[in-house]
Amino acid sequence: MQVLEQFLLIAMVHFLAVASPGPDFALILKQSIRYNRRIAIYTSFGIAAGIIVHVTYSLVGIGLLIASDERLFTALKYIAASYFCYIAWHCLRAKNPEKESPLSDYQQSDDKSLSQNELSKLAASADNQSVKKAFLNGFLINALNVKATLFFVSLFSVVIAPETLMSIKIAYGVYLVAATAAWFCFLSYMLTQDKVRYLLQRKGYILDRLMGVILLFLAIQLVLSDLT
Repeated sequence: MQVLEQFLLIAMVHFLAVASPGPDFALILKQSIRYNRRIAIYTSFGIAAGIIVHVTYSLVGIGLLIASDERLFTALKYIAASYFCYIAWHCLRAKNPEKESPLSDYQQSDDKSLSQNELSKLAASADNQSVKKAFLNGFLINALNVKATLFFVSLFSVVIAPETLMSIKIAYGVYLVAATAAWFCFLSYMLTQDKVRYLLQRKGYILDRLMGVILLFLAIQLVLSDLT
């Protein structure tokens, strides 16, 4: 297979994988609803950094070892399931902002002197997350994803020909990291547009809880797959 044909196949398969709803998408949606564009974008960079882990062990052959060693793979699945449950728990605790607004006391009081800017600052300070934690959340949700492990092991062992030069494989890896970052940054940007964000902030807790259920389902699926 020619390098160009190989690259186009990799790009297409990767796009289908990254665009499909999963733990990464659920986390970006949660970050966009609960926080802001900056936090969502740093989370996107964390997800892309997780791709570096998958690409690295695929290049050096550790991925095949993980996939073939039942004990290692099982341990990774349980760690991933635990982290999915952790994120799901936070999603399921999402509250209706119209009933649990941190600004309700100000809005119901007789003091109408607070400006919109001050109200925005109060809302931001009520529930904030550091960019370091956002990046780490993105990194862990992707690096611990065993489905991503299988995807990249298959990609580098089946789709990419064994005789392909290491420099070209590394170039593929760089593309996969950059494309992942670009996709989730784009998604973060779209989800935090003013109109979309307004709708998500009012009704997004429903999607947040739904994504929590999906993550919980994925965690249970991982554990049950080890028992069958």
